Amino acid sequence: MPHAVVVGGGIGGLSTAVGLHRIGWRVTVLEQASAFAEIGAGITLWPNALRALEALGLHAQVRDLGAPQRSGGMRTGTGRWLLHMDGESLARRLGRPMLGVHRASLHTALLEALPPDALHAGVRIGELTEDGTVPGLDLPPADLVVGADGINSRIRAQYWPDHPGPSYSGITSWRAICRRDEHTEIATSWCMGREFGIVPLVDGRIYWYGAMPAPEGARDADEHAFVREHFAWHSPIPELIDATPAADVLRHDIRYLRTPLGSYVHGNVALLGDAAHAMTPHLGQGGCQALEDAAVLVAACARFGTVTEALRHYDAERRPRSQQIARASYWSGRLGPQLVNPFAVALRNAGMRLIPQRAVARNLTRVCSWTPPRITLP
Repeated sequence: MPHAVVVGGGIGGLSTAVGLHRIGWRVTVLEQASAFAEIGAGITLWPNALRALEALGLHAQVRDLGAPQRSGGMRTGTGRWLLHMDGESLARRLGRPMLGVHRASLHTALLEALPPDALHAGVRIGELTEDGTVPGLDLPPADLVVGADGINSRIRAQYWPDHPGPSYSGITSWRAICRRDEHTEIATSWCMGREFGIVPLVDGRIYWYGAMPAPEGARDADEHAFVREHFAWHSPIPELIDATPAADVLRHDIRYLRTPLGSYVHGNVALLGDAAHAMTPHLGQGGCQALEDAAVLVAACARFGTVTEALRHYDAERRPRSQQIARASYWSGRLGPQLVNPFAVALRNAGMRLIPQRAVARNLTRVCSWTPPRITLP
């Protein structure tokens, strides 16, 4: 039985482990935190991510975790719609709806799909040999090592030592989940270099986020009050912020891999998710691309006779697409919410009001119409 060591217990790493387990591999998931837990608030699963989960055999686990987004769009800071979309017609065009999902719920579903003895938390990794040897763990040699250990990947630093690592985008984000009984649409509002996004989840919960330029590493004594001061533009934004416990507001600098990797593969080591292609969040594709990675890697391992062949195929399939989406996401931010010049903002807003819905759907199709490879079970 082939053996894979997956470093990183986030959504990308766990999805890969579930897929490899289902095609008959032994999997070992190593997580440096003391327990397997997802850090974050919400995630929007676009149709391409849902297809990846279906390919991995996880559709039943996630279909009831999220709320299909029925309508929404883009607004100005005054609340005026720049673009309003009918979610059901968009879902028909894309083949799937968008789902707003609590990250913790998705994380739990993935954990439950793995055998308990595959999971090892509290594992500190300095350097990891290509056979996956970890001091203190009695593991068979690894045929495959998957670096799914996030933007500050130790695996990337070890096997790609010349890569400069992540860069600060200049933008900081605040995120939280609150409860709201009234109907709320998925929407993003833009106001002179700042943005505020709203994603309905299930059971009356709402995931929200704000983003704006800030010095790297800065902190405020009261992040909740800071968000209220800088983002409470129009309803329902103030109500959502007020409904959020102050302790639940998370603040993170947005970093990304400014320098693309020349390969996602080194020997029998493969990078996946943020470790391979950390991107800015402006297309909502960071987690979605990690799920695509997992589906392609698992399918390649099921299809090809050697790990070398499988990883060659994985790199050829994933690197061009994920890096193109990372570039598009970066420029979507620079030309969208990050504009501050009043003339440029006015031009952007006027242009968006003139865009027909079919043109918006066509652009989304370029990202979301990805079809996963078929995964052959033994």
